[in-house]
Amino acid sequence: MAQDFNTFMETREAAAREYVQGRPEALLALSVEEGQSTFYDPMGGVTAGAVAVNNTNEAAAERFAPGGTTHFEILDQGAAGGIGFWTGFQHAEVCLADEDGKTPMTLRVTEIFRETESGWKLIHRHASRAR
Repeated sequence: MAQDFNTFMETREAAAREYVQGRPEALLALSVEEGQSTFYDPMGGVTAGAVAVNNTNEAAAERFAPGGTTHFEILDQGAAGGIGFWTGFQHAEVCLADEDGKTPMTLRVTEIFRETESGWKLIHRHASRAR
């Protein structure tokens, strides 16, 4: 399972690269569609429930414009018993839809995934600004 999760993490990081360019589709495809899910966002908000989390992610992607970049600095990751996780930093330079230039951003991130019949699905994301 660990190799499968490692391969999945490449897909997850690619989805993040799409997201910071205003394209949420890849992230939404990796997220649970129903049931419990949580998102603790960088501004301190909490969203619960898969539908609400996906709606929040879709709406928030509209803030980003093409040209942004991001990568994960993974400090730890693993998978066992149908649960996977990673924790570390997400470094980005984003182009905000209503601003000129790029804005640097570093987030502390923990994500948790559940293995389903259709692959790994995001069930929890906690992201806070690194200071």
